[in-house]
Amino acid sequence: MIRATRRWLDFEAQDERDAYAGLTYEEALGRFERLWAYAREIAPDVGEDWEADLAADLAVARAVNGLPPASREQTQELLARLRDARTG
Repeated sequence: MIRATRRWLDFEAQDERDAYAGLTYEEALGRFERLWAYAREIAPDVGEDWEADLAADLAVARAVNGLPPASREQTQELLARLRDARTG
């Protein structure tokens, strides 16, 4: 994820409020379902290996933010913490 300025965060928050203000819960859920179906259509294996997907996203985020690549151990430690958080 790119480090955002306060101004950008405010803009994004306002944009999301404006764009989705009129949606009911059911409409928002339907929108998510359609987006998920489209994601599965263009990449059938999306979400099957969330750890590999997330590791790739983290690598990109570090590069975009000017950070050096994480070591394999750092990545594995973070994924383990996320795995533990998911299982409670």
